[in-house]
Amino acid sequence: MAKTHFLKEGENNRHKIRQIKKPEKEEPIERSCFILARSTPRRPAMGSDDSGRGSIAFFGTYRPPVPLDIYSCPADPPPSSREDEQHLTDGVSYNQNGRSIPAAALKELLTFLGKKNPALAAECGATPDDAEKGRVTGLVFVSERDKGLETLHVALVRPKGEGGAVKVLSLGDVYGADTFGGSRMEDSGCIAGGFKVGARTVGHSLVYVSTKEPVTKRRTPWTVVYRTNLADGKTERLTPPGQYDVSPAVSPSGKMVAVANFRGNKWTGEIERLNTDIAIMNVDKAAQGGLRRRILIRDGGWPTWGSENVIFFHRGTGESPTNWAVFRYDIATKETVRVTPEAIDAMTPAAVSETRVAVATIRQKSRQAAMTTPREEAQYRHIEIFDVASPDRPVQISQKIRPKGDHYNPFVADGGSRIGYHRVRTDDLVIGNNLSAPTKSFDKMHSPHTDVGLFRVSGVFPTISKDGAKLAFVDNEFKAVWLADTQGLRVVYEKRGSNSVFSTAWNQNPNKDTLYVCVGPSFSAAKPLEIYAISNVSGPSAGRKVQRLTAGNFNNAFPSSNAQGDKFVFRSTRDGGKEKFHKNLYIMEDAEEGEFGQGTVTRLTNGPWTDTHCSWSPKGDWVVFSSTREMPASAPEMAFLDAGYFAVYLVKVSDPTVVVRVVQSSATLAGHVNHPIFSPDMRSIVFASDLAAVSNEPISMPVFLHSVRPYGDILSVDLRDTDDITKNKDIQEFHRITHSRYEYSTPTWTKFATDDPNEQWNMLAAKGSATFKPACPYMYPDGGEGWHMAGHLTIPKRCC
Repeated sequence: MAKTHFLKEGENNRHKIRQIKKPEKEEPIERSCFILARSTPRRPAMGSDDSGRGSIAFFGTYRPPVPLDIYSCPADPPPSSREDEQHLTDGVSYNQNGRSIPAAALKELLTFLGKKNPALAAECGATPDDAEKGRVTGLVFVSERDKGLETLHVALVRPKGEGGAVKVLSLGDVYGADTFGGSRMEDSGCIAGGFKVGARTVGHSLVYVSTKEPVTKRRTPWTVVYRTNLADGKTERLTPPGQYDVSPAVSPSGKMVAVANFRGNKWTGEIERLNTDIAIMNVDKAAQGGLRRRILIRDGGWPTWGSENVIFFHRGTGESPTNWAVFRYDIATKETVRVTPEAIDAMTPAAVSETRVAVATIRQKSRQAAMTTPREEAQYRHIEIFDVASPDRPVQISQKIRPKGDHYNPFVADGGSRIGYHRVRTDDLVIGNNLSAPTKSFDKMHSPHTDVGLFRVSGVFPTISKDGAKLAFVDNEFKAVWLADTQGLRVVYEKRGSNSVFSTAWNQNPNKDTLYVCVGPSFSAAKPLEIYAISNVSGPSAGRKVQRLTAGNFNNAFPSSNAQGDKFVFRSTRDGGKEKFHKNLYIMEDAEEGEFGQGTVTRLTNGPWTDTHCSWSPKGDWVVFSSTREMPASAPEMAFLDAGYFAVYLVKVSDPTVVVRVVQSSATLAGHVNHPIFSPDMRSIVFASDLAAVSNEPISMPVFLHSVRPYGDILSVDLRDTDDITKNKDIQEFHRITHSRYEYSTPTWTKFATDDPNEQWNMLAAKGSATFKPACPYMYPDGGEGWHMAGHLTIPKRCC
């Protein structure tokens, strides 16, 4: 492919772009959100890691900015005030998806702990006798306290009469890292066993989902159900090889397990409404003569047993937006009955008995597209108990205590006298100017690679300067650019309206203090999006210079400079056809002048597809990017990000005819491999992808406008040859770096490593004036939770 300069629409001759009038002066900045001071300035803790390969930073979507935690309320009579709500954990980290541990099972766990780890047993202060006599109760739940991993823990809860203290144990500390260790996600812990087969007593075991076993097949779930014996720690896999399950539930007798099984043993890209069937099987195949697994219910998820003969489950119906309802299935008669009314959405059931079930409900669909519109009480997710005999008279559990807050995934506690759930811990909010906002932070995460650090940024499109001293990102409103360095965290650029600021990137010349930012509506290819440079960005605001670099009212994004900082590559809709659907890569030949003055643009790729998410290699000879250039003819012409068909390619800067496909999403190319970035040593490429499919039922998470995991997790590939890049075609082996229920995306990789990113990039106040009014409240003046509490991005359905 010959290198050509940028063409104006309707022209075919190579020529220099005409000069365009510089834009008008930017409107004054209006602050959109803030945090309160948490620390004082310090010198950087980050330095070059001689033995390591630096750190990867990324952003998490749909993860609430305020921690989730687990609570319970009385069921009969229902709660009348917030004083009836009981906190069930120690309040550390994010905690969710709890299930009660029966006294006999907790006794077995504490007995094993006393033998395996006497010191820890003495420290927790709970004995098997305490469990048997009710002086301590148990809860198994998911927590993020272990370096950000979403793994199972056990809470030992003392009743109020015993002091009410809570002690949390890691299952790895109890049963060892061989079973509960390494990179993984765990979910849906529940207790099985405690029955007899003839003269033999089958002890209790923990049944749960884990992603610890790698799956080499692309776009395939890693979710497998296991059983760990509480008395001896022995673990076996219950999900047959080649199959994948989520949402296990144990029958009241402890003999059977129901799971949501991926139909056809595969995932086909569905997000909100998974294609799952409900299968049942025995708990102990040795004692019960095999698993005897069988599909019981077609098109269902989140099973829960009302009795040995009754299973409740949820099912989505209709097209987007999906309508959700809870059903009751009678195993003996094979009869399915809808339990919840058609006028509401109901999901994630928890059976109280064979006729009563607790569910999460949304009684009125909300205007999710207009996230600045406060929700009404009926538009929040609440916990209610429905009776099959009188479904029109449910018992309301959460409405009386927090009418304008979301409550998730109920479970039965204290034998049915209480109902548990999780919600955001709004009590922890920092208050300022009579409104609330969570403290921004950087979370150091568990990394599967000992020589690569990992941390999560509370902002979109994180980018780190070449010297590692500065980190910038965009807020969830796509309105403001934040900068974090030793001077603190502050807003350095902002627009008046949301969805107005896009991708950020540092100029890679360490002598330049220049940050690139895209200004205009995000993910709207038909609308203009311009690239700006902010010079002296980390200095005083009076010395900053904001300069527009692109012209022509095209959609330009994802700038990435070469090492010298005198050029940058970007993607643009110029020459993209009448509707500007097609996007290709271009090089800005003068990174300071842009397309103004004597600046020119050189075309790098050319075709009727989407080339995007480009990044210049550290050596300067290649550009890595994501593209739909080989999507099948049957794919939709307008390739939304949610539709997929992306793969990762390399194009040679000096000879753009040399293009190498490095990573494909699947054999059909239907999927996501997006936002690729070189490692600083050019040995690896990190990217966001759905190669590991989904790891839970997304409807159990905060309400979302569009796909909760269009990218999925952070993954990487190692290049076969860094000298001859052409030898890296279609690398099959990949590394899964994160295991999460959230959407992780927009990774970046710095050559520096840090033990404490919060110390490196200081969390100082971005102070506002007395008239400061945030445009993005996390809580409304009436106490209602705002959209941001669910971790939403305030953007429309995403295209690339």
